[in-house]
Amino acid sequence: MKSFSKFINAKYLLLNLAAGIYFFGVTGNDVRAQKIEIGAGLGALNYKGDISPSLGLRFFKPAGSVFFRYNPNQTVSLKAELMGGVIGADDKHSKDPFQQARNMSFTSRIFEGSAVAEYNFLNFQERRFAVNWSPYLFGGIGYSKFNPSPQVGGYKTSTFVLPYGVGIKYQVRRPWNIGIEYGARKTYSDYLDNLGGDPVNTDKLQQGDPSLKDNYYYLRLSVTYTFYKIVCP
Repeated sequence: MKSFSKFINAKYLLLNLAAGIYFFGVTGNDVRAQKIEIGAGLGALNYKGDISPSLGLRFFKPAGSVFFRYNPNQTVSLKAELMGGVIGADDKHSKDPFQQARNMSFTSRIFEGSAVAEYNFLNFQERRFAVNWSPYLFGGIGYSKFNPSPQVGGYKTSTFVLPYGVGIKYQVRRPWNIGIEYGARKTYSDYLDNLGGDPVNTDKLQQGDPSLKDNYYYLRLSVTYTFYKIVCP
């Protein structure tokens, strides 16, 4: 009975989501506006924390995302995104003698949901054959779930994040767009790498710096499809 109830609830949520997308796509007073975009991206995650104090190219690991973008006007866009990927690092690649002696490593799966606002420096033109591109800044809020391996202790494996960064979007051919984006995620956790917060023992080699939170970074290429209104004469 509980399984059936969960199925009904899930179906209800999906129907509401579809109805919401349909509503935004077919309503509005500006018949020329390109209001709705859906997209997907592939890229890589990187991490900065106790095991990798600075970003290292060798620690880029695969990631991907899907997103929904709403364009209320030419200057501002609102985007909701779901992202998943892997972060990791290894002390053996460090030149720091302390890290070499510590010889710790980790990998962690990351799942993130976020909502951000984008500011377009160049207004997208609504004309059919316009050259349509713009660099943009973005910032917002999100929530991240992580699963470090190995994992020691009973610490919380989720955190709020503040996504921010830059990107460029370009309309290849209506209604298709491509983009590249690079963003940082400021977190409120020191456990993404299983090394931080309160010491788990007295061995200094097994301790991190509790004053520094872990952060991660997302670089991706994306493709989006824009839904345009069809105006009947």
